[in-house]
Amino acid sequence: MVDIQKYSNKDLNTWNRFIENAKNGTFLFNRYYMDYHANRFADHSLMFFLDSELYAVLPANQEGDSLISHGGLTYGGLILSNEAKASSVLLCLEELKKYLLKNAFKRFRYKAVPYIYHRTPAAEDLYALFRYSMPLIRRDISSVIDLETKLAFSSRRERGVKKAIKNSIICSEISDLNSFYDILEYTLMERHGVKPVHTLQELESLKQSFPENIRLFVAKKADLTLAGVLIYETHKVAHAQYIVNSPDGKEQGALDLLFSFLINQVFKDKAYFDFGISTENQGLFLNEGLINQKEEFGARAVVYDTYEFNLENQLST
Repeated sequence: MVDIQKYSNKDLNTWNRFIENAKNGTFLFNRYYMDYHANRFADHSLMFFLDSELYAVLPANQEGDSLISHGGLTYGGLILSNEAKASSVLLCLEELKKYLLKNAFKRFRYKAVPYIYHRTPAAEDLYALFRYSMPLIRRDISSVIDLETKLAFSSRRERGVKKAIKNSIICSEISDLNSFYDILEYTLMERHGVKPVHTLQELESLKQSFPENIRLFVAKKADLTLAGVLIYETHKVAHAQYIVNSPDGKEQGALDLLFSFLINQVFKDKAYFDFGISTENQGLFLNEGLINQKEEFGARAVVYDTYEFNLENQLST
């Protein structure tokens, strides 16, 4: 039998220990990461017990009569024990169906963990979603380099690397976020009219809590920061969470050199380098200029998928 319990603060240590060993867990599901924005999301995370052993967890929040996994995270879904098998994950979803109906939820949105973030194969949830007729409602494209079989940079990116070297630009890892964040704020406001998802204070706090996972790399000329990439490092993936390039950096090839440094030196022993998504409007619009730039570094598509139950129509039987 599968028993579902709603997460509470008393479960913090149990939850975090489980995430450390889960086959598709990353530090984003650690409660010290998730709870930084607890004031913006009504947490309704769930814990699944099979024969009294914690078997899976679901990072989730509630919005009215909807359960979402999780509104503050890029991906989520069922995070599974190494012992998780297909038949038992089916049972978890069956019990989740009952839980949702019992608690008067009318909609359930599920953001699956992309396979590149799996420590070992963990697609049992996708099969269970298919079995319970949970339709795909959104698909985003992220640009990823398989670092074992990486493609060559385009000639334009190679020229940028050579230009940066000629301009005496140096790449390194630093701890101070201030100059990077100044460029980030300016770039996002200038191009998109928006602010970063994280405040400077939030990023500083998260970086302090996860120093091995959240790392900042910059390209500098003398003491001037020209470009930067904030990396979220997980077991197999180096993910570019934020990418910035100043006007001077563009002129001097700073970002090209920085990505070459990250891909070919710092993270060369990872399985994947993930540039992040280039889609907008619920995945329906492809930002071709953005994705072309990433593809010029040798990246190709991995999809981030979102599914949704309409409980009134599909789960009432």
